[in-house]
Order: sequence, then structure tokens, then C-alpha cells
Amino acid sequence: MKPTSRKNKKQKPVWERAYKAHVLWLGKQKLGKVSLLDKNHYAWEAAGKAGTVDDLDGAKQAVELAIAMADKQLDLFH
Repeated sequence: MKPTSRKNKKQKPVWERAYKAHVLWLGKQKLGKVSLLDKNHYAWEAAGKAGTVDDLDGAKQAVELAIAMADKQLDLFH
């Protein structure tokens, strides 16, 4: 049987709770951030995009969608 190492497995992004914010990490690379602006009002930023929404789940989903779109978008002049 072949020994498996942690490096061979594909890493998954993980949400981490911070003070008045949540951050999406892939290993040691920060992918996106959701910050609390006011009560029940959140700002998100990821992959060069940003926005505001009224719920935390929507903000997290927007970050994940922005990252997915950035991964799939092809270069126009390359």
C-alpha cells in the first residue's frame, strides 16, 4: 500500500471567523473577506470584486461565486 501524504490531497477553501469578519482561506492564501458594516449589513470582497448584501450567507456565497468566476474566466489577449 502506498503511503498518502497531506500535500498530495487537494486543499479545500475554509471559512475562518475573525472580529466582525469572516475570511476564506486556501492554505495560507486569503481568497476573500466578508466584513460586518452595520447590524445585518455585510460588505464582501474577493477576486478584485466587491459588494454589499443584507445577510451573511449571501455575502459568503457572493465571495465563493466571485472566486469561481475568476478561476473560469479566460484571458482575452493571451
